[in-house]
Amino acid sequence: MNYEQMNNNKLQLIGTVIKEPVYTHEVFGEGFYETVIAVPRLSEQKDFIPITISDRLLVRHEVKVGDKISVTGQFRSYNKLEGEKSKLLLTAFVRELLPIEDGQSPNIIEITGFICKPPIYRTTPFKREICDVLIAVNRAYNKSDYIPCIMWGRNARFVQNMKVGEKLTVIGRIQSRNYLKNLGGEKTEERVAYEVSVSKISLCEKDDSDVVEIASAEVE
Repeated sequence: MNYEQMNNNKLQLIGTVIKEPVYTHEVFGEGFYETVIAVPRLSEQKDFIPITISDRLLVRHEVKVGDKISVTGQFRSYNKLEGEKSKLLLTAFVRELLPIEDGQSPNIIEITGFICKPPIYRTTPFKREICDVLIAVNRAYNKSDYIPCIMWGRNARFVQNMKVGEKLTVIGRIQSRNYLKNLGGEKTEERVAYEVSVSKISLCEKDDSDVVEIASAEVE
């Protein structure tokens, strides 16, 4: 992975482990585990964010339920087939486990990528402006991560008329939210969605090497 591809997707999270790490898969002989950390907001609420961590890191740093940990890495997506549909799943891919320092933000992410679906602008019953944007972030080996973002107020107005292919950098935090998925008829299922709540947006100039792909996965 080149420097630009490492630099266009950066996160840092500080939270408490709430699930024992579970082995999920292996890539080129390196095993990977998944767990969930509870990350505090400024309010009393918490975001429950899935993380993926390699056995290489776990050998040096034991991670167990109740531990408070600080991680850096990238917010990544992958597709999971459910019947005939492809569902977009998201995880914080851990690159480093770091000591916790005073004054650190518990939840910050910065990504640079391309709008890959038309923005969806709306207002709430309380007249709050919201805009949903799906951003494709390039990764090594010709892969892309598709990151759902939510803009508020002035940022929502700023981005609402942007076109597919526009390149931008956003800074914010990863948030989780529970919702009920209608499965047909009277059947519902509680699920969790993850997205970047954006606090800052800046436009970027594209060059000849920039490529944008249109996401085909279902985003919920």
